[in-house]
Amino acid sequence: MHRKYFLFIFFPFIVSSSFAQLTNAEKKVLEKEQVSLRPLAIKIIRGRTPEERFIADSEFTRTFVRALKTPHSFHFSFDSLVTISQLWAEDSSFKIFTWQLVMSDYETRQHGAIQMNTADGSLKLFPLIDKSDVMDDPEDSIGNNFDWYGAVYYKLVETHSFGKNFYTLLGFDENNINSNKKIIDVLTFDKSGRPVFGGGYFSIPDNDLVKKYPARFIMEYKKNAGPRLNFDSSLNMIIYEHLISETGEPQKKYTYIPDGDYEGLVWRDGMWVHVNKVFTQVTPEGHEPVPQPILDDKGNVNETILSDKSIQNMNTTDSTKKETPKNEEQ
Repeated sequence: MHRKYFLFIFFPFIVSSSFAQLTNAEKKVLEKEQVSLRPLAIKIIRGRTPEERFIADSEFTRTFVRALKTPHSFHFSFDSLVTISQLWAEDSSFKIFTWQLVMSDYETRQHGAIQMNTADGSLKLFPLIDKSDVMDDPEDSIGNNFDWYGAVYYKLVETHSFGKNFYTLLGFDENNINSNKKIIDVLTFDKSGRPVFGGGYFSIPDNDLVKKYPARFIMEYKKNAGPRLNFDSSLNMIIYEHLISETGEPQKKYTYIPDGDYEGLVWRDGMWVHVNKVFTQVTPEGHEPVPQPILDDKGNVNETILSDKSIQNMNTTDSTKKETPKNEEQ
């Protein structure tokens, strides 16, 4: 079976002095470790057999933990590990790594860890253990790092209510041969400093897709349907496409596809509150936006357009680096 692979390119939230706490010796150690980690990270995704991918994942995990034990590793960007998602909290309290391991066409496992920012540069790490396939009711499950609903996170949104920080994570799960999932999970830390995933942070009308007050938002849909789910900073809102069953069978989530309508979630008083319709403007017929093709009529890359898009992307990245770490789905 042909499988589409996803690379999670991260843009870390790092101020110019982030490496100040790293000595040259520590930085050289981490750079050397990263060279060893890079081919393993690629093989986790692109290994030809499940056994190859599993062995690469195990070796990567051991090597990665060894690297993170280097003092002040929190301030090092593993920027060449493009198959590993890395998100930084805006308040610099932690960063979270996630990646996926495809066991078979019917089973995908997510792995990850939360690294805390410590005053002395020592390692404080919470491994993330994916228990999504054994949860009785994933939408209502609240757990710690050992009861994690696995996902590869591509966006972290930090909010504040009642004197507490909330970290909303948007993630992707290449679920199985029939469907994919996108997940919204809220991460908090308890009084002892341990991570907690899930909680009563959603107010969504009851329908065929989700419950009214789920502990997390799970959007399952037909393989490669690709509905949008992301945070729009200009609207300060999570926006997602409304799904319908293309076969009229709402009980079969693998038949769900986007219907062109957009819904939203706005943070109010410690809860993501549902917005029924985000966009109400209708585009006049004949004035629909047309994408600018990268390829010319002969199938060759249009270098001018590609260069313009690269500059635009770099400008966008530079303007957002100071606000929040940004992982985009590929």
